[in-house]
Formats: sequence, C-alpha cells, structure tokens
Amino acid sequence: MSAYAEDEIDYSSCHSQPDSAGILDSAFSYVNARLCEPAVWFDNFFVDDRTDEDANAGSIVRWTNDFTYVEAKGYEFKTRFKARFHLPKVTKRLKVVFESDDEDDLRDLFPQNSSDAESTLAMRYDWLSNARSSFNVKLTAKPGIEGRFSYTYPMSEDMVFRATQKIYQRKRVTGESTEVDLDYSISPDFLFRWSSFASYEDDIKGWELGTGFTLYQHISDHQALSYQISTTGTNRPFHYIPNTHVSITYRQSFWRPWLFYEVIPEYNWNREEDTQREGEAKATLRLEVLFHNI
Repeated sequence: MSAYAEDEIDYSSCHSQPDSAGILDSAFSYVNARLCEPAVWFDNFFVDDRTDEDANAGSIVRWTNDFTYVEAKGYEFKTRFKARFHLPKVTKRLKVVFESDDEDDLRDLFPQNSSDAESTLAMRYDWLSNARSSFNVKLTAKPGIEGRFSYTYPMSEDMVFRATQKIYQRKRVTGESTEVDLDYSISPDFLFRWSSFASYEDDIKGWELGTGFTLYQHISDHQALSYQISTTGTNRPFHYIPNTHVSITYRQSFWRPWLFYEVIPEYNWNREEDTQREGEAKATLRLEVLFHNI
C-alpha cells in the first residue's frame, strides 16, 4: 500500500498464513491482509486502546498532557500515564501494566464527565493469541480482576468485524462490557468504523449503551485526521441520554518520532440525572510522548 511508509509499520500480524493450499484458506489470508493494513496503520498512529489491549501486544509507554479550554468554565489540565512491558527473563505472556483507573477502550469516542482517577499497577497474562482470537487476564493492586476476549472476522474484501467481551470485578463491583466494531476500508486513505458497546454493573443494576462512528483520513506518514460522532444512553436511575458528542482530531508527529500533538475541537450535549441537557464546547491541545512496539 504505497500511501503508507512500510518501514514504520509492522504488517506481519496482518498476513495470516493459510492452513493449507486450498482456495478457501488462501482467499481468507488475502482478505485478512488487505483489510488489516489500513486498520493497523490508523490504530497504531492513533494508539487505539481496543487494539493495543489484545493479547501478546507489545510494550508501550504513553504520557499524555491535555490543555483544554471549556466553554463557561475556563482552562483545565489533565495528565495520563500508561505503561506496559514484559518482565526480563520471564515469559512474554506475563506483563506489568500501569495505567489510570479511568482507562477505557472507548474513552475518546464516548467521553464521560469524571474526576481525575488514580493510577493502578497490574499484572496481565496473555493466555491466547492467534490470527482471529485473543484472551488475557489482568490482576490489579486495588484489588481487582478482569478477563478480556476479542474475536476478529473479515466479512468481505472491504469489511472486518471485531467483538470484544470483558468481565471484571473491582472491589465490590462486578461488571461486564460488550464492544462491537465494524471496519470498512473505503480506500487506502480512508477507513470508516462503526463502534457500539453495552455495559452492566451489579452495584446499581444498570445498563449503559453507546454507538458511534469514526472516519479516519490519512494525510501523510506523520499526519492524520479522525472525525467522530457518538451518543450514549443509560437506564440508571431512569432511561435518558447522558451525552451526544461530535469532534475532529488532528494528530501529527513532530521533531522526534516519539513526540506527537493533537488539536481536538469538540462539542458535547450533556445531561446529568437531575439537570436539563446543556451544550458545551471544548478545545484541547494534547502533547504526547509515545514509545510503543505493538
């Protein structure tokens, strides 16, 4: 795919080898490779959490600093640090993980109003990893435990389906989250993704649902755009829509290959349990230090 610099992206994970020389197996490998390449480039460039949480994903050190102006509230600052690496002289299936409590696969597409969370140290074991499936278990120091299973299936030459199921226990809260993604490769420069999720926690016996769309645009090997729109719903304490979100993210690496900045204008229509819906404009400048080997 000439639009992308092949020396910067490892496509080896895209090219699943057929189990036999049969036409069906060869066709599956071709479709998997053709679809995977644009998705891998965008997911690596934007560091999509849903992808880098797959079993056997490599090491990562990510430090983000958000400088945000919020309409009618003024300036805010938020910093996050995330790290994952395997222990020397120990199986690479076992990893040390350090991340914020509010780290979530769909945080950027479905933003939520929450206070700054503390960081948590955890151990993760990658139990299963093959061309289509992955499964890992994570133990946190809070304490807590989480199991995550992901399955990917190419539906056609231009479309791939991915489902992720998580079950977790955090202190006294037991919950689950089901996530579904559908990727459509429009061209080498454009990738369309439809994402949906449903989550449940037993402490308040409540559901949360969400659906959203992302259009990724490749500009150059160091620049890209993403356009996002999403909405969420809940039944706790009654049925209502907490947030509808639209945003554009411009991301670029600069000066060093491990330095990035993002400019993110966004608008949210928020509603709390006991308030009327209000619109809120935000503009964020994000500075990021990123070392990863996914």
